[in-house]
Amino acid sequence: MSTLKAVPVLMAIMLLAACTPRIEVAAPKEPITINMNVKIEHEIHIKVDKDVETLLKTRSDLF
Repeated sequence: MSTLKAVPVLMAIMLLAACTPRIEVAAPKEPITINMNVKIEHEIHIKVDKDVETLLKTRSDLF
C-alpha cells in the first residue's frame, strides 16, 4: 500500500522537474552596428565694443 502512495508523489516530482526554465546566453551571429548620423548646428553671438565692431566692418578679411 505504501508504494501506491509513493507513485503520485514521484510523478509530481518528475512533472515539476521537467518544467524548470532554461536560460541561455549566447553571442549574436551578426555584429552589432550603431548608426550615428548626427547633425549639430549652433549659433554663437558675441557682444563687442564699438571700436572692435567698426574694425570688423572695415576689415572684413580678418576672419
